[in-house]
Amino acid sequence: MSKTISPWLALGIVLTAPLLSVIDVFIINVAIPSIKTGVHASDAQVQLVIAAYLLGYAAFLITGGRSGDHYGRKRTFFWGMIGFTVFSCLCGIAQTPDQLNLMRFLQGVSAAFMVPQAIAFIQVLFSDPKERSKAIGWFGITLGLASVIGQVLGGYFASGHFFVPGWRLIFLINLPIGVASLIAAWLYLPETERHTNTKMDMSGVLILTIALFCMIYPLIQGREAGWPWWSFALLIVSGLIFWFFFYDQHRKKVTGRAPLIDTDLFKFRDLNIGLAAVLFHFMMHTSYLLLSAVFLQNGLGVSALTSGLYFVAPGILFTISSVAASRLIPRYGTPVLQVGIAIIVVTIILQIVYFKTGAGVPMLFTLQALYGLGNGLVLPSLLNITLRSLPAHFAGAAAGIYSTVQQTSSALGICLVGGLFYYLIDHAKNVQLAFHYGLATHIGCLVILSILLMCLPKKTSGVATTHVAE
Repeated sequence: MSKTISPWLALGIVLTAPLLSVIDVFIINVAIPSIKTGVHASDAQVQLVIAAYLLGYAAFLITGGRSGDHYGRKRTFFWGMIGFTVFSCLCGIAQTPDQLNLMRFLQGVSAAFMVPQAIAFIQVLFSDPKERSKAIGWFGITLGLASVIGQVLGGYFASGHFFVPGWRLIFLINLPIGVASLIAAWLYLPETERHTNTKMDMSGVLILTIALFCMIYPLIQGREAGWPWWSFALLIVSGLIFWFFFYDQHRKKVTGRAPLIDTDLFKFRDLNIGLAAVLFHFMMHTSYLLLSAVFLQNGLGVSALTSGLYFVAPGILFTISSVAASRLIPRYGTPVLQVGIAIIVVTIILQIVYFKTGAGVPMLFTLQALYGLGNGLVLPSLLNITLRSLPAHFAGAAAGIYSTVQQTSSALGICLVGGLFYYLIDHAKNVQLAFHYGLATHIGCLVILSILLMCLPKKTSGVATTHVAE
């Protein structure tokens, strides 16, 4: 049942989906050392705690959006939130690394179904462009707040002493929020019109999921196993499956069936360049957060709680600079992002140079804050830059592809850069050296990102878009 309510109250209900989904990305970073000890996980298994969630999220994002059209957005939101809440609790009571990683994957799948409905509801609830713009602004603010809340809560629970091990509470905290959201959605959230003629490409989802798994799993487990033959075989198989996936999608489109991805989108040069830029930025950004959290605790001896608090300033400056970027991009275009990249590169170089002297945490805190400032000029605007040249009727499908590439890139960053980081810790027995090498790979990603942005037009009129998760 549902009652006629203010669209702003309805917005508040559906924003619990992006709030929880982003918190559960960031809450893990600071708690990784505690989780590793709690379930007796290896470095590779603890990397999967992050990557498995992102893998499930990436593989089902497009399907989640289509499900809202087919089954109704309220129903899809409701069942997605139920799944997310249940699997969060199962993460909290997991006894082994394999149990935890399976539940994290299913938690990511649930997030992929509930989060797209929040964006869709904004389009339904707010027909006036000015009101819709405000609603989109609140969506962006929610993502920024969630990134800060996640880091702080992760540090608080991981370092505290409770009736259960603190790291378990980072998952169990989703229970009261999820239940409150479900009750509010059941009572007040209106259902939207169903488009039953929409076909669900379940075979496409299965093929894409297998391809992503065959790519991610050997990159993580192969390093720890000494790169056996099966790790290289799986990587080759993943390439073949990705090729077959795009062939299958094109064939379905030509024959009049509904593919998961509209392959005509890849005929737009700017989109292809933009997606490549997304790949390198999110590989850098997600792995940077992991490396920083581990270095703070294992390299500098900072507590988990204090480590979480050190991410508050970057989150605040990220929010401020992202708002500024949203006003500067229409006027100046890609040079705004280049300024942000320059700020990030400078902060990373200073971290490499400064921490060779064994200096303390305050300087790292300052440099991380500046990182947040630079990242706010880049990350939220990548969506706008990537999609702005596309015809309006492609905007929805392209946004789904963008989100899928974003989550996949984050998982790759954890696998590749995080894998290098843990390899150096294992073999060089030096966390600081591993941190420096990880930062060097981040500079390489940023240089490639800058070159890709140079290939895009500086200013182009196009579709309006929204913020994405930090």
